[in-house]
Amino acid sequence: MSDNFDVKKVTEDVVKWIQDFFENNGKGCNAIVGVSGGKDSSVTAALLVKALGKDRVIGVLMPNGEQSDIEYAQLLVEYLGIKNYTVNIKAAVDGLKSALPQDMELSNQANVNLPPRIRMSTLYAVSQSNNGRVVNTCNLSEDWVGYSTRYGDAAGDFSPLAHLTVTEVKEIGRYLELPDCLVDKKPSDGLCGKTDEDNLGFTYAVLDKYIRTGVCEDEETKKNIDARHAANLFKLALMPAFMYGDK
Repeated sequence: MSDNFDVKKVTEDVVKWIQDFFENNGKGCNAIVGVSGGKDSSVTAALLVKALGKDRVIGVLMPNGEQSDIEYAQLLVEYLGIKNYTVNIKAAVDGLKSALPQDMELSNQANVNLPPRIRMSTLYAVSQSNNGRVVNTCNLSEDWVGYSTRYGDAAGDFSPLAHLTVTEVKEIGRYLELPDCLVDKKPSDGLCGKTDEDNLGFTYAVLDKYIRTGVCEDEETKKNIDARHAANLFKLALMPAFMYGDK
């Protein structure tokens, strides 16, 4: 982590930013957060509680059938004392798959991305039924290398962590005194049995250092990061649109 990272000031600034967002984009609305039990959703939920109070934060647990680590999500909502719903998305996922034409085989990437997109639909259904605004929980490190699902976990109405690295998010989690098991839980897609870092081929510590300082000692790792970043920049841009008439 950079020596310039002032966790106290950044936390206070994020809390104020959240308060300003709701003042200008939904005064009195509730914050709706998908809770996985990982660091990002945990830190985001804790920041929302600090900014708005626990009575205006609603957590949504969305297992896809059996979720082996759902106890972490349950621990978070109990620790923060926030209202929460559990919506099992398995029937929706299976229903969509079964509705596809028999002569169309779902690609592996479509299969991986389907649950996150159904989870985002779930969050908006909860949000629109509870006077809510949906929070995006992605961080800068994952966005940098495209480790998110477009219109899935990459969607939302506002994004408190989008400019903070994994290392910095963890620092905020510790500053907010979240349980260590939530802050340090190894991120995983829950599908292949591997961690995100296993799939990426480098650690978030290495990635975060490269993002903040431009330094990456291993040339092959640097090429890997640069290639992933270039290939996924489209996820962070506004949708291209044909300009008609005066620009």
